[in-house]
Amino acid sequence: MKTTRREALAGGIALAATAGLPGNAHAMNDVLDTHDSLGLAELVRMRKVSASELLEAAIARAEALNPQLNFMAQKHYDYARKAIAAGLPQGPFSGVPWLLKDLNTYIAGEVTENGSRLYKGQRASVTSELVRRIERAGFVIFGKTTTPEFGLTGTTESVLMGPTRNPWNRERIAGGSSGGAAAAVAAGVIPAAHATDGGGSIRIPASACGLFGLKPSRGRVPMGPLRTEGWGGMSVHHAVSRTVRDSAAILDTTHGVEPGSRYSAPTPERPFLQEVGRDPGKLRIALMLSPYSGAPVDPQVVKATKAAARLLESLGHHVEEAAPKIDMAAIGASSFALMASSVAADCVDRAKALGIELGPDVLERTTLDFVAMGKSYTGMDFARGNNAYQAAAVTIAQFMERWDVILSPTLSAPPLPLGRIGLDTGRSMMDWGREVGTFTAFTGIYNGTGQPSMSLPLAMSQDGLPIGIMVTGRFGEEGLLFQLAGQVERAAPWAGRRAKV
Repeated sequence: MKTTRREALAGGIALAATAGLPGNAHAMNDVLDTHDSLGLAELVRMRKVSASELLEAAIARAEALNPQLNFMAQKHYDYARKAIAAGLPQGPFSGVPWLLKDLNTYIAGEVTENGSRLYKGQRASVTSELVRRIERAGFVIFGKTTTPEFGLTGTTESVLMGPTRNPWNRERIAGGSSGGAAAAVAAGVIPAAHATDGGGSIRIPASACGLFGLKPSRGRVPMGPLRTEGWGGMSVHHAVSRTVRDSAAILDTTHGVEPGSRYSAPTPERPFLQEVGRDPGKLRIALMLSPYSGAPVDPQVVKATKAAARLLESLGHHVEEAAPKIDMAAIGASSFALMASSVAADCVDRAKALGIELGPDVLERTTLDFVAMGKSYTGMDFARGNNAYQAAAVTIAQFMERWDVILSPTLSAPPLPLGRIGLDTGRSMMDWGREVGTFTAFTGIYNGTGQPSMSLPLAMSQDGLPIGIMVTGRFGEEGLLFQLAGQVERAAPWAGRRAKV
């Protein structure tokens, strides 16, 4: 969605106008800057601000900043205003503005384009179960955020939408595939936003934009009703946020089995929000400084991860270098088999429904390579890929009988320059895959094994770019991760570290 000069000017005027809106002793801009989602909801409950004031402030800020950063894919402003006028549910986030990711997440009658010209203008016939739960919690959805085509890469750049820029440095990537969500939150438009993760797509942009991002266990959050799993079970939904407690409270409102679920995550012992303040006890932490693939890691990232290990030791945990042995050649092949087969099936079916041929006028170059690759796979290839991930899940689960969590970098380097790992660079599939695989070498394995994994915004590069530190837990143990994340957030708070936009 290209923003015109007139829209940019209008956005600037609107943002300036919100500075005079009431909000207790604070202007509305200060309210957005100084409160997380739970904090905003509390202001609404106390009638210190209204849902309409929050919405208009978020819209104004989005209009002012989107021309610079390009994070808005769809604008559902009228939809949001009508929701408030109709009366919001009295949920834990009643009146708080929210953005959905523009990828396989639907509001009936509204557009979802999946970052692709192949789906340009597509209006949904159903509303996602996740959206229903988000709205029951009281969130006010006012738009959708950018994504690369079908979420296929670690940057948010597409032919349809153009590049999404990192608020910390506009020549750098915001990460992917939830880069639009991360850019919006890091820029201060809203304190948290919907995100998805099929190979790191919550944790990658959280790391790149200096946010907290947790990928839940497989089956924890609904993906239906059109389908209840993505990419053979690798993809999950949740959020990126500025605070740990927002992430926990959002997961409390969204998790649980949906009709037709093929599987589900274990029922949590208590609400996730309660876990944030609990003491995790003395944990056994396996420190992994090199990815399973052996790909190179930037020395700044290694240094930051070692500093995180020292911080955890100071909090009473036992940290020791250790890692399970994983056949990454088999895992890499499995990932392509599952992803490419799924992408090819979706694209071929969409083209058939539209009565068109797949080509560079509707798909990006690397996506076309994915489609060709997917067509070449057999059912046995897909089954073998699934089997390889099952074997890896068993190996890591056995390893984690000794260790409570695995500590590692989130990414192998600080955010890359724009134009390096997009899907339409003209590079060969092999060259593209090698660079993406090196950059995101730590994240994808846990999508295949289904474990919860989070990125903590603990470090900055010499150039002032965020560096995330990843902590991965056992399947179903998000509670322990929230305990540890809350402890770390209190010991090394990151709330005051913001991008200047």
